[in-house]
Amino acid sequence: MGEPTVESAVESTVRAERAAPLSRLEPFTGVIALALGVLLFTDVLRVFLPSLITLFGHAGDTPPEQMGLYAALWFVLPFAAAPLCRLVDPRRVALGGALLLVAARLVLQATDGGTAQLYVASAGVSSGLIFLYGRALTTPRAAVPGGLAAGLAASAVLHLALGQMDLVWRDGPLPWPAVAVLCAALVWSARLAPTAEDVAPAGVWFVFGPFIVLHGMFLTTIGLADHPGGSGRNPWETAAIVAALVCAQFLMAFYAARPPRQRGLMLVLLPVTSAMLIIFSALPLALLMAPALGACVGMAGLPSARSPRRSGLALLGGTLVFLISVFLYYAAYDTDLGFPNSVVPALLTGLVTAVALLAARGRRSEVPGRPRTARIAVTALSTALVVAALTWQPLPAVQARAGNEFTLVAYNIRMGFGLKGTLDLDRVAAWAKSERPDVVLLSEVDRGWLLNGGHDDLARIARGLGMRYHFAPAADSLWGDAIITNLPIRQIASHPLGKHDYPTGAQAQAVVIEVGGQEVGIVNTHLQAPPGQAPEVAAIARDLAAGMSAESAGTTLPGARAPRAGTPTTETPGRAAPRPVLLTGDLNTTPADPEMRVLEAAGLSDPLTALGNPDTSPAEAPVKRIDHVLVSRGLTAVEARVPRVSFSDHLPVVVRLRVTRV
Repeated sequence: MGEPTVESAVESTVRAERAAPLSRLEPFTGVIALALGVLLFTDVLRVFLPSLITLFGHAGDTPPEQMGLYAALWFVLPFAAAPLCRLVDPRRVALGGALLLVAARLVLQATDGGTAQLYVASAGVSSGLIFLYGRALTTPRAAVPGGLAAGLAASAVLHLALGQMDLVWRDGPLPWPAVAVLCAALVWSARLAPTAEDVAPAGVWFVFGPFIVLHGMFLTTIGLADHPGGSGRNPWETAAIVAALVCAQFLMAFYAARPPRQRGLMLVLLPVTSAMLIIFSALPLALLMAPALGACVGMAGLPSARSPRRSGLALLGGTLVFLISVFLYYAAYDTDLGFPNSVVPALLTGLVTAVALLAARGRRSEVPGRPRTARIAVTALSTALVVAALTWQPLPAVQARAGNEFTLVAYNIRMGFGLKGTLDLDRVAAWAKSERPDVVLLSEVDRGWLLNGGHDDLARIARGLGMRYHFAPAADSLWGDAIITNLPIRQIASHPLGKHDYPTGAQAQAVVIEVGGQEVGIVNTHLQAPPGQAPEVAAIARDLAAGMSAESAGTTLPGARAPRAGTPTTETPGRAAPRPVLLTGDLNTTPADPEMRVLEAAGLSDPLTALGNPDTSPAEAPVKRIDHVLVSRGLTAVEARVPRVSFSDHLPVVVRLRVTRV
C-alpha cells in the first residue's frame, strides 16, 4: 500500500474537526436522551391519565375495574420488548420506541380531543416505556440517576413556567416549534447515545415508577395546600419554590452517584419528611424531601447491574407499581378501600428508601468526583428566578360595587376537562369573562391531582378572569370548591359536611361579600350525599341569613364540625343584622327531590323555576337540573340563563341578582 497523500491527511483532519463537537457531546448524550425521553413520556402521561377518567370513564359510569384493565394493558404491552431485544440490538429498540413516542406526541398536538386523544396517548405511554426499556439495557450507569431525575425536573419546571397549561393543551401554531424541537432532540440523542457494558442496576430503574408518584404528589403541588381558606395570592411564589426544589432533587440524584459520607442522613430524611407531608403538607418539610428523594434515586444506581435485561424488566415493573399506586390512591375518593389512602405514598417512600439502602450498603463511591454544593444552589436559584419571572403577575385589587345588582356564575368545571377530554381552563376563563361576572363559584376544582395531570385549575382560571380566588378543600387539600371575585369579602370559612357513607368528602363555603354597601351571604357547595348534607347546608344558610358570622353559621347543628377558617378582610364576629343569602352549586338534587323541600324550609326559593327551569346535566344533552342558585328574601333574580357550553359535563348557571333590604 502507498503512503498517504497530503490531500488525504487534510481531509482526515477536516473530518475529525467536524466530528469533534459530536464526540465532545457523546458522554452527555446518554443523559440527554434519557431526560428528553422522560420529559416526553410524562407529557403524554398527563394526557393519558385524565383521558381515562373523562373519555374512557364516561363521567364515572364505567366500572373502575374496566378502566384499570384498560390502563394496565398499555403498561403490560412493553414487556414484549424483552424477547425482541434478544433478536435486535437494544439501541434499535430504544430508537424505535423514541420514534413512536415522538409520533404520538406530535399527533396529540394536532388532535382536538375525543377518542383519538385517548388511543394516541395510550399508545404513547407504551412507546415511552419501550424507549426506556431499551435505554435501561444500554445507558452508562453513571448517567442514569441524573438522566431520570433531570427528565422529571425539566417536566415540572416547564409545566410551571407555562402556567400549568402544557403545550399539548394549547391551540394554534405557537406550540409547534417548541414541540418539534423537543421531538427532534430526542431522536438525535437516541441515535447518538452510546452503548455501555456497565449499565445501571435494577434498583434505580425500579424506583423510577414510585419516584414519579412521590414527585408528582408532593413536590409539584407544595404551597397549594397550605392555604385552606384560599389566599388568592400570586402563583409565581409556588412556581418559583417548586422549580428550586425539583432542581435540587435532580442535582442531588446526579451527585449521589458520588455519595458523601453523610449519605445515610438523606435516606433517613425521605420516609420521615414524606410521612410528615402526608399529615401536614408543609413547605419546610418539602425542602428536606426533595434532596432526599433525589439522593435515594442516585444511590440506587451505585452498584453495577447483574443483568441488563433484569434492569429493563425492573423499569417496567416499577411503572406497574406507579399505575397501581395511582389507582389505589385516587380510588379511595369513590370506594371505601378499608384503609386510608395516605398509606399508599407512605409505603412508596419506604420502598424507595429500602431499595436505596440495599444498593448503597457498604459501598464507596465508584464514580470519581465530589458533590458540589455551590453548583446545586446556583442552578436551583437561577431556575427559580427564571420561573418566577415567567409566572409573575400583580394581584388584582379589591373593587367595591356601587349599585345593588351583581352577576353570578355557578359552574361545576369537572377539573377543567371538557366534553372532548381536553383541558379547557383557558376556554372556561374566556367564556366566564365574556359574561362580565362579579362572582364566579366553582365546583370540582382540582389544584394538582396527579391523576388529572397536576394542574392548578383555580389559579389558571382566576388569572384569566383577572380576579382573586378563595379555595375551600373538600375531598382533600387539593380538590374542592372555590369563589373567585374582586368584591370585598367581609368573612369567609369552609365547613366540612358529614360524609354519610359516601367516600368523597364535601364542604360548604360560607362567604359574606359586600354589594352596594350591603352584606350578602353565599353558601357555595357540592353535595355528594344530599339526603344527609342538605339539612347541614340549610342550617348554614339559615344562620347566615339571621346575621351569624361565616365561621359560626351551622355550628349549632348537632354533630357539626368546626369550620376551616378563611381569610376575612373585615372581622364581624357573632350575630349582626339579618342579610340576604344565596345557596349555590352542584347540589345533585332536582327541584322535585325531597331534599329541595329541606332547603325551601330554610327560607330559600328557586328563581330559575319561573325563568324557564333550564336543565343543566349532562351537558351534551341535558335532561335534569341539579345545579342551582337558590335565594332568600332580599335577593331578586333579574335574569337567569344556562348557556350551552362544552367545557364540562355540567352546564353553568348565570344569574343577575338585585339586592333589596331584608
